[in-house]
Amino acid sequence: MGLRRRIFGGARTRILAAFVVLMAFSTTVSVIAIYEVLVVRADDRLDESLQQEVEEFRQLASGINPETGKAFGDDLEAIFRLYDQRNVPGRGETIVMFVDGRYFDELSGGVGGRLTLGGELDRWAKLREPESGDVETPTETIRYLAVPVRTTGPTPRGVFVVAADLSAERDDVMEAVQLATLVLLTVLLIASALAWVVAGRLLAPLRVLDDTARSITETDLTRRIPVSGQDEIAELSRTFNAMVDRLEGAFASQRAFVSDASHELRTPITIVRGHLELLGDDPDERRETVALVTDELDRMSRFVDDLLLLAKAERSDFLRVDEVELGALTDELLDKAAGLGRREWSLEARGEAVLHADRQRLTQAVMGLAQNAVQHTQDGDAIWIGSGVDGDEASLWVRDSGPGVAAEDQGRVFERFARAAGSRRRSEGAGLGLAIVRAIAEAHGGRATLSSQPGAGSTFTVVVPLAGPEVSR
Repeated sequence: MGLRRRIFGGARTRILAAFVVLMAFSTTVSVIAIYEVLVVRADDRLDESLQQEVEEFRQLASGINPETGKAFGDDLEAIFRLYDQRNVPGRGETIVMFVDGRYFDELSGGVGGRLTLGGELDRWAKLREPESGDVETPTETIRYLAVPVRTTGPTPRGVFVVAADLSAERDDVMEAVQLATLVLLTVLLIASALAWVVAGRLLAPLRVLDDTARSITETDLTRRIPVSGQDEIAELSRTFNAMVDRLEGAFASQRAFVSDASHELRTPITIVRGHLELLGDDPDERRETVALVTDELDRMSRFVDDLLLLAKAERSDFLRVDEVELGALTDELLDKAAGLGRREWSLEARGEAVLHADRQRLTQAVMGLAQNAVQHTQDGDAIWIGSGVDGDEASLWVRDSGPGVAAEDQGRVFERFARAAGSRRRSEGAGLGLAIVRAIAEAHGGRATLSSQPGAGSTFTVVVPLAGPEVSR
């Protein structure tokens, strides 16, 4: 059932069906057009042939009688006899001559035989004006051109009629149309076979895409589609490969996140469990144990809060954007940072601008940078806070006089759970502070940067657009 559905309901079959329907429609229209054109041309050709016979007769009648060397005058019979001698009707033609209302003679073409004119002879013999048309008989359709013949007087002396078998012409047309139909159907069959092959080749990358997609699991994201060419299918393959690259990176980041998170949680859980298992009856010992356990639980709670904050950074309601005066915000940040530790806090620069941002989130980010600076400096060391405007962007930074960040660690300090090699951190943080700073900056449509030289301190900067996150995106 699956194979049958794949064959008859697949894209290849649908493409072929659409092609066949289109070609069949085109073939039908072509056959009808060919038939109509050939019929019109056959009718025109027959009319020209009839008219030609009449013109030849008129030229003969206006000429000289070879027997007398004079004009024919009223001798219509002599004209008809001479015409009989000098002219042979064409294929399927019959020429009928009347003199003084009576039948005189009749000529028929050598091919097609004599036409069955029936009762038309009596009517034609009495014509006084030129007449043309078609006559239906039991065996054929006849087209005729009848011309009254005047000699020297105003009254017609006779009638000259040229008739031809229209059915024979139509039969030739039908034969040509049947041959054209046969050729077109043959072309349709050959084109359909070629279309089936071409459709298969065009859809081959899609089958590879389907097989690759089916083979990809959350434990194996290494498969990729081979790409060649520059068409839409090749572009689709590149897009699919890029999507798998992102998925592989996301899964790798997720596994690393779970591993790091489990490691960070394992330590306080182990500490809490160990102290609770050894908890004795001594009141002082119990108070110390409770204090220690409470501290570890508080650290776990902060860790969970940080994880939730990073998760919320992906949501559209993470920010509450409003107008923020950059200079006033800088002064406020400096006042708040002074309570984080005994350092020499200074204002390095104060930018003047109004930006569209979330004041609380920016405060949270800069306080995170200030806390990081406190952790990497000692009492009495200098820390500077500043702000500035560059074009359509605003910057907030924290510069410290600490040991700096090694070059090999600068590229990953904003990653989750990242710790610099040889760091002498004074807190038991989980390495999420700078990751939160970057998340806040990126939520605003900006970025977080680091400029540092080992032994010469570090400058952490949050850069956000003045116009706000929605415009920047």
